[in-house]
Amino acid sequence: MPLLILNVNFLRPLSLTILWVSLLGYAFFFAPPDHPETLTLIINLSTGQWQGINTWIITLFNLMGIWPFCYAAILFADGRGQKIPAYPFVIGSFFLGAFVLLPYLILRKDNPLFTGPLDWQLKLYDSKILGAILMLSAIALVSFGLWQGDWSDFVFQWQNSRFLAVMSMDFCYLSLLFSVLLKDDLRRRNINVKWPWFLLAFIPLFGPLTYLLLRPNLPDLAIIKD
Repeated sequence: MPLLILNVNFLRPLSLTILWVSLLGYAFFFAPPDHPETLTLIINLSTGQWQGINTWIITLFNLMGIWPFCYAAILFADGRGQKIPAYPFVIGSFFLGAFVLLPYLILRKDNPLFTGPLDWQLKLYDSKILGAILMLSAIALVSFGLWQGDWSDFVFQWQNSRFLAVMSMDFCYLSLLFSVLLKDDLRRRNINVKWPWFLLAFIPLFGPLTYLLLRPNLPDLAIIKD
């Protein structure tokens, strides 16, 4: 049994390290070439100057802004029991997504316990109101893309733009990595039947957002053990 635990504790960070290296390798060596107008595109997307930009690009860019809040809703509680603080990685994820979150996932340890009390920050990110706001925002953005977006043009630009290709890959990684944190978050909330939540977590973005809406709140002034 100790050998099995050792192997599990070794394999998870190793697997995550391989994923991190593969993401970096794709971004720097295998993604399509960059273009001089990329910086202008990023500035226009960030400042709301969306005229002439494919709606699917606008949608994806803004969905990437929802992911950090989604992860923060778990990471701030998870980080309380870690040797490394979670907040620098959460802040960094608003700019670099999975590129910044993966090092935290590699370095963190299992943390199935939660000790109260809940401060204002934890209450905010644990609230179902935040989950509802994120869910409604995601639905609005995807509806916007479906209504006005040109999918064939998006695919063409994705094939020829490093920025779009890397952002799309980042989205896929964030969708995959959420399940890494799910087990401990379930245990902190004393949820014993876990498999339906894991199935839900693999639905890109909307699965994790649904989890944030449905999960029980963290206990205040309590310790929960599996």
